[in-house]
Amino acid sequence: MKSCVHIYCGDGKGKTTAAVGLSVRACGCGKKVLITRFLKTDHSGEVKALQALPGITVTPCERSFGFFTRMSEQQKKEAKVYYSQLLQTTLQRAVEGAYDLLVMDEIMAVCNYGLVEEPVVLDFLTSRPEGLEVVLTGRNPSDKLIELADYVSEIKKIKHPYDRGIAARQGIEY
Repeated sequence: MKSCVHIYCGDGKGKTTAAVGLSVRACGCGKKVLITRFLKTDHSGEVKALQALPGITVTPCERSFGFFTRMSEQQKKEAKVYYSQLLQTTLQRAVEGAYDLLVMDEIMAVCNYGLVEEPVVLDFLTSRPEGLEVVLTGRNPSDKLIELADYVSEIKKIKHPYDRGIAARQGIEY
């Protein structure tokens, strides 16, 4: 079976939610899923639920560096080392673990911020194991990623409670 690359991008809420939904669908069909989250801690509500599903592995995100725009230069250097290693570990696990679906949540952000090298991601996507479906999420995918992808779905914000000063709510936004 031909595998595809999916991109869920845009400034709207729901990119991770779409990736989680596809992961649950794949799991329900007996597929083996690996999810790695970049720039996010494991305190989001979906992590606990996903970890309880047999067939889904969520790579722990053991370090948080905060928002990129608020990081010091030293924190940016540390984040680059950490996320580059997380990417390498993820790609190796995806291949060696014979996964059917790989989700890299917020991979576009770490690429765009220079915390991982996008050519590494592109090389992996073009040489990934046959049958490995891949989902990439985040804002502003590069033209190269869009060209390589089979699905590109943009989630556009029309209105969001944050615009009215309502903070992120547990169980809804995280």
